[in-house]
Amino acid sequence: MKNTIKVERAKKNWTQADLAKHIGISRQSLNSIETGKFIPSTILALRMAKAFDTSVEVLFQLEEGEY
Repeated sequence: MKNTIKVERAKKNWTQADLAKHIGISRQSLNSIETGKFIPSTILALRMAKAFDTSVEVLFQLEEGEY
């Protein structure tokens, strides 16, 4: 699964620590999600989408062969 979290953070000029604090997780956890090492829960994905005022589909996309 790929994601656009880094791009969305840049649009808001947020660091990983800023976003992590906003959604209630550690910076290390956010880094793992952002780099694709960990797939977030539905609730966490929805929190991220709300923080960026966008949809989950904008933040996360399935890659070829994942569907």
